[in-house]
Amino acid sequence: MSLTRRELCLMLPALLPAVAIAEDLSAQDASLPSATWTYEQLPLDTSPGGAETRPVVKGKLATGELLEVHETVLPPGGMPHPGHHHVHSEMWLVREGTVELNINGTRHRIGPGGVGFVHSNDEHAITNVGTTAAKYFVVAVGPGAGS
Repeated sequence: MSLTRRELCLMLPALLPAVAIAEDLSAQDASLPSATWTYEQLPLDTSPGGAETRPVVKGKLATGELLEVHETVLPPGGMPHPGHHHVHSEMWLVREGTVELNINGTRHRIGPGGVGFVHSNDEHAITNVGTTAAKYFVVAVGPGAGS
C-alpha cells in the first residue's frame, strides 16, 4: 500500500498520541524504580559539626518531579547549615528529639511525630534545641532536589 504525501499528512495527527505515550513510557523507564532498603544498607555520611546523614533515595519520579530523601541525626545544639532557600520544597518528619524550624524568621518547635513543610524559596533553617540527638527525615521535591 502506498500513501500520498497528503494522506500521510492527514494521518499525522492520529499518530501524535502514540508518540506522547511512547515518550511517557521512556520517561518512566528513566524514573526511580520501586525498591526497599534496610537501615544497614543506607550509607552513613558524617559532617564536621557531628550531624550524621543517611541518603535514602534520589532521582526522578515517573511523573517528572525530582525527589531526594535522607535521614539526619543531629546532636544537641546542632544545625546542619545556616538559613537558606532554594526552588524545591522540603518536608521534615521528626522521629526523635526536639528541633526548631525557622521559616522566614518565625520559629516553630517540632517534637517526635511532628512534621514541618517549607514552600519553594522560603528562607529556612533547622536546629536541634533538645538535650538529646534529634532524628528526622527530610523529603525534598522539585527542581534541584538533592543537589
